[in-house]
Amino acid sequence: MCAARSPKNGQERKPERPSHRKSDRPRAAAAVAGTNKLIRALIILAHVVCCDETPIRVGPGPRSRKRYLLVACTRLCTYYLLGDRTMATFAAFVLPDLDGVVVVHDRYQNYDSFGGLIHQLCTSHLLRDLEDTAQTYPGAHWPVQIAEALRGLIHAANTARDQGLTAVPGDIAAPLEHAFRHGVILGLGQVPRREGRGQLKHRALLEALRDRHDDILRFTTDLRIPPTSNDAERTCGQPKPSRKSLAGSAARKLPGTGTRSAATSPPRASTAPTSLLPCAAPSPAGPGCRPSPTRPDTCHRPQAS
Repeated sequence: MCAARSPKNGQERKPERPSHRKSDRPRAAAAVAGTNKLIRALIILAHVVCCDETPIRVGPGPRSRKRYLLVACTRLCTYYLLGDRTMATFAAFVLPDLDGVVVVHDRYQNYDSFGGLIHQLCTSHLLRDLEDTAQTYPGAHWPVQIAEALRGLIHAANTARDQGLTAVPGDIAAPLEHAFRHGVILGLGQVPRREGRGQLKHRALLEALRDRHDDILRFTTDLRIPPTSNDAERTCGQPKPSRKSLAGSAARKLPGTGTRSAATSPPRASTAPTSLLPCAAPSPAGPGCRPSPTRPDTCHRPQAS
């Protein structure tokens, strides 16, 4: 929209913004209430759900404040809830109803409070943490060993999925899992544990890699499970800014291949709307549905250099 120019002093006059009456909000909420319930039901019935929570600014002008947008999505549907990162918001979200559903998420502790969930930790977050660890311990080999083993397993899962398999073949997964486990053991021997709140974040990462081995590599035994929660991040609008250490990771190639790392390839620009309601938003494909332009694993597939 072009600004109008005042004929008197030649200065630009900003266009007036349309006013939104508060009375319109209940009407808008009532209009989408039925659709929101349907989307929530479809999310609950799914086999795999990707979840994420992202900070956003809410409110008019300078009175805006930081809130969190919780996202749960499948290949077709996305469900939103506006709140914060407290347990109260998580309990009001769809998570308590996901009994026996595989949830792909980061290592935020609130996800572990719901006993009915089957967890798949986002490998993209883990690889970023490993890149940070490699920069903190530049002379150590174990961060690189763990990261390369994890990338190799992601690549193997994508290859097996292309071949119509349901899991990564054991003869391919076994040596990579062996390298993953022994890298973790080596790191635990070199990074000492501290008691109390002074625990090193890299030690905490290593303990998570050791104690949650099945939750990290679950995607190798069920190829319906994506290794990352990137789909949920993309529905929030622009992808989250990566850490400085991710710059080198994005260009790293898998050993013996001409392809980039699956979980660290630069994300595509998102076309999701930046103005979001606290619930699911409708799309051209149907009420509240977000059609996936790709197969379930495409977002996590290594791209040709």
